[in-house]
Amino acid sequence: MEWLDSWSARIKELKAETIAMYLACRDHRTPWYAKVVAALVVAYALSPIDLVPDFIPVLGMLDDLVLLPLGLLFVRRLIPPTVMEDCRARAETISQHDKPTSWLAAAVIVAIWLVAAYITYLLARCVFL
Repeated sequence: MEWLDSWSARIKELKAETIAMYLACRDHRTPWYAKVVAALVVAYALSPIDLVPDFIPVLGMLDDLVLLPLGLLFVRRLIPPTVMEDCRARAETISQHDKPTSWLAAAVIVAIWLVAAYITYLLARCVFL
């Protein structure tokens, strides 16, 4: 499936942009408000657990192809262009093993899934009892 390969390639590009955004969050030239918004977007993007897991065909990649680009587009407008250019150049030098992971974001996503499961249980219990 050619379109699926195209999506996978686009997701890799988004991940590289996310690393640059992570570096921009840590740059002293980035305004504080941009750091806050960027930190939220980057935390979600670097979380080892997605809101919709990637192993679910199409939907698993759809959240990466919709939520992440929108967040990156918004944050990119808040960060000075020179800072983003410098961070993109630095992001290219980061190896696969040195990429950061957001375990806090993973915990939040797990909490969302647990709350959703509990609400589903309560609704099912009301309906079937």
